[in-house]
Amino acid sequence: MVYQGNPVSEGIAMGKVMLYEPFVPAVDVATIAKDEIPAAVDHYEKARNSAKQELEALRTRLQQDDPQKAKIITAHMDILFDVAMEEEIHDAISDGKSTEAAVDKIFKKYIKIISKAADERIRERASDLEDVRCRLLRNCMGVPERNLAFLTEPVIVVAKDLFPSDTASMDRKKVQAIVTEVGGPTSHTAIIARSYEIPALLGVENALSLLHNGQSVVVDAVDGRLMTDPSEEELKEYGKKADLFQLRAEETKKYLDGDAFTKDGTKIEVELNIGSANAQEIDGMRHTNGVGLFRSEFLYMGRDTLPTEEEQYKIYRKVLMQAGDDPVILRTLDIGGDKKLDCLQLPKEDNPFLGNRALRLCLSHRDIFKTQLRAALRAGTAGNLWLMFPMVGSLDDIRNAKEVVREVQQELDCEKIEYSKKIKIGIMIEIPAIAMIADLAVKEVDFASIGTNDLCQYTTAVDRMNQNIAKYYQSYHPALLRLIRYAVEQFHKAGKPISVCGELGGDRLAMPVLLGFGMRRVSMGISAVARAKKIISRLDLGEARNMAERVCQMETAGDVEAYLTDALKDIL
Repeated sequence: MVYQGNPVSEGIAMGKVMLYEPFVPAVDVATIAKDEIPAAVDHYEKARNSAKQELEALRTRLQQDDPQKAKIITAHMDILFDVAMEEEIHDAISDGKSTEAAVDKIFKKYIKIISKAADERIRERASDLEDVRCRLLRNCMGVPERNLAFLTEPVIVVAKDLFPSDTASMDRKKVQAIVTEVGGPTSHTAIIARSYEIPALLGVENALSLLHNGQSVVVDAVDGRLMTDPSEEELKEYGKKADLFQLRAEETKKYLDGDAFTKDGTKIEVELNIGSANAQEIDGMRHTNGVGLFRSEFLYMGRDTLPTEEEQYKIYRKVLMQAGDDPVILRTLDIGGDKKLDCLQLPKEDNPFLGNRALRLCLSHRDIFKTQLRAALRAGTAGNLWLMFPMVGSLDDIRNAKEVVREVQQELDCEKIEYSKKIKIGIMIEIPAIAMIADLAVKEVDFASIGTNDLCQYTTAVDRMNQNIAKYYQSYHPALLRLIRYAVEQFHKAGKPISVCGELGGDRLAMPVLLGFGMRRVSMGISAVARAKKIISRLDLGEARNMAERVCQMETAGDVEAYLTDALKDIL
């Protein structure tokens, strides 16, 4: 049998299945008597300390082998000792709930909140909370720990989902591939699988019930296929495919360093998307021509208070210093609607994607906006800062945001605080309205970056988080491509830079189309950089222009994808 899945970490593996089902707590919701409350609180404290010891042991081991993964465990320690959750758990016990019931109730409350966030990256944080919940409840119930750290033989791990601690602690030398029933490209499983270069196929429905321990399977995390009980001939064919993939992967890695030039000698600026500015992201900057998107909202997440001006200043400065003369495009706070922060209470909205978010939110919370702008302007003295506003829908939005920048500059002048007076100011083009008046918007700004994820969502009127209508979210829709083409043309006419920082920036099929439109800057995650540079090196701009013009005349997204797949088969 062959099953379909989402290949989030490319590769091909052949081996034996190991079904992995982590501890799933069955919580007794029975109440306790008043005189049992002190014992229940003591039980909670002891269970939490036991969980802490497990996490500390895991972090110590990871710190030696992979310091970046140890940070995941540090985050779990922070959740375990979160002051607000601890207080609510104590209150629940005082109200007569057992230790397990109190822990279960409070953790589920926060998991539910995080799981409803519009931003997939925020939603994925729910898995951290669920991980800590299960660890704490397991310790409450006295059940020994079971993980993927000590495997006796090479296996293909099959699970409903993997917790962050599972992927962080697993013996990567013995994990040939990962298959899960749920998960997406921004999940911890996907991110760590890519960093370990382990093939991963997520979203294989009912994988646990379809497979059994020791079963022979082939995981094709290139074409998104899971084959069970392959024949000798099929194993032989996949062996050849795996060897060819490995050869190509090694060849692609050679493109990671150095600048990207097309076949006819045109330089393309390949930039990096970053979020938390951790050591791994900072290190990735040496392979690119700057930061094409610094998602500053990640500095606000997972905390009870808003980051101070000084905290932001230090982080922005660190990134700018690392970039040197290369640009760092700092996107101002992009949050709001159901994309919530623990440190900012926002009203619920019926249609959050069209609500008070991003720049709109910043303009209505000027104190928060000004704090960020002060930090950014001050840090700008350390490098080449480009400031970018998200969710811009009109010239009024641009002018209002620029006015706030001027106010902050005047305040810094009055306080005699040094700041950069040479920053560039730009916008995200992610609302069709601003794309359609790019000829006017370009007069107001120094640059623009196209956020293709939201631009596609708003152009096609599709909630990109709704799996029930995923087929309508079409990244190769001719209407979307025409909007991108128009925006690029207008910025080129004005002699101002424009880039793309959404998913299409690292999309192998979209690359020739973007270059054909005239795009000369693309930004993406580090895992896509080498592949993007390789594709660029094999493209001729004349051919790319012809391809770009042709796809804009096509009728459907399917037509575009089929054409590009065929046209690029010798390049990809």
